[in-house]
Order: sequence, then structure tokens, then C-alpha cells
Amino acid sequence: MKEKMEKETKRKKIGLFGGTFNPIHLGHLRGAEEIRETFHLDEVIFIPSAIPPHKAMEEIIDAKHRLEMVRLAIASNPYFSISEIELSRPGKSYSIDTLRHFCGGSTDTFFFILGGDAFVEIETWKDFQNLFTLCHFIVMARPGFQKTPIASQLPGSLTPDFQYDLEKKVWVHLSGYHLYLKEISFLDISSTKVRELVERGESVKYLVPPETEGYLQKHGLYRKKG
Repeated sequence: MKEKMEKETKRKKIGLFGGTFNPIHLGHLRGAEEIRETFHLDEVIFIPSAIPPHKAMEEIIDAKHRLEMVRLAIASNPYFSISEIELSRPGKSYSIDTLRHFCGGSTDTFFFILGGDAFVEIETWKDFQNLFTLCHFIVMARPGFQKTPIASQLPGSLTPDFQYDLEKKVWVHLSGYHLYLKEISFLDISSTKVRELVERGESVKYLVPPETEGYLQKHGLYRKKG
């Protein structure tokens, strides 16, 4: 009985992986898997955005298609799941609202996962300085990142709120949460590249999961009109 109670009250380590996923590709999946394994996460939740604040909506297909492609792509991985929280919320998809939803009052430990390109622009995010008071952050960096001088790893406005722990090689926020800069395998794949190939009628095999490729073909997504 005691063991059962301890199991039920055990804190889970959960990764939150938000993105437009327009469409999801193997780079997304491989990155999430490497982060899950490195940080011993119990689960990685993929969170497709409804109206991303930093992207032109005319380039983004309907959320129902992006949601379904993510669902199909992660179906075979028992550690991956999906949340529709941003799709069910009206207005723009702000990460601060999503983190408050998951982290507020929960006993689990959360890690917000994002790419290096997104992290460079984080000063443009809504209430960006408060993001780091809600959970840990994991930035997926390209190989060779560790050669970057420590002092230049953070956007300038964030440096007063962080201290670098040389022993653990991690940035520590005033709140106590950590910011990890983790190198992952670099797959030269982007959603933009996938869309451009589809528009030209070229193959996207081995860039996206077979399920995604089949869905794109079935629904004629990203094809050039006219």
C-alpha cells in the first residue's frame, strides 16, 4: 500500500514542446526524443499553436490539419502526447498563458522545450521575463554551440536575472529554475523547406514521417494553387 501511494505521488518530469508544426518533420521528432532521453522525461507534450504571434497566418494551414499530422507522427512513441490547449483558447497563442495553464498548482516538474532560433527572439515574446519564473527551459542548440563564449549565450536583457553554474554547466534563474542549452543532432530540415518542396511537386520522403507524407498527399496540402 505504501509503495502504491509513493508511486501515485511521484513527481513526473514533463516536457512541453510548443510550435506551429507547419508541418511536423523528423527534426522536431528527433530533437524531442533526444531531449526526453537526456533529461529522463516521463512525457513530452506537443502543443500546436493556433495563431502564433510571430508568423504570417497566410503561410499557415488550418489548425485541424496540423493537429492531425502531429497526432499521426507521434502515435508510435509511448512517451509523446499532444495537447489542444492553444487551439481551444481564443486569440493569439502566447507561451506565457500555456505555461501558466500547465505549471500553475501542479506538483509535476515542467521543462519548456524550444529551438535555438526561437530562443534568440525570446525578448519579443509576451511577458518574456516572467516565462522563466514558471518552469525550467531547454533550448535545443546546434552542434558546436558549446564553443560559444558563456557571456554571449543569453540575450542581453536576461543576463541580470541569471547566473551561470560552472560546475553543472547550466544557467540558474533568480527563481531557481534552470535554463539548459543542450546540443542535439542537427538535421537540416525545416517546415519551410518541406512546404517549398511540396509546392514544387517534389518528394519530402525521409524529411517527414511516412504518416505526415501520406496525409499531405491525401489532402493536397501546401500545393501551389492555380
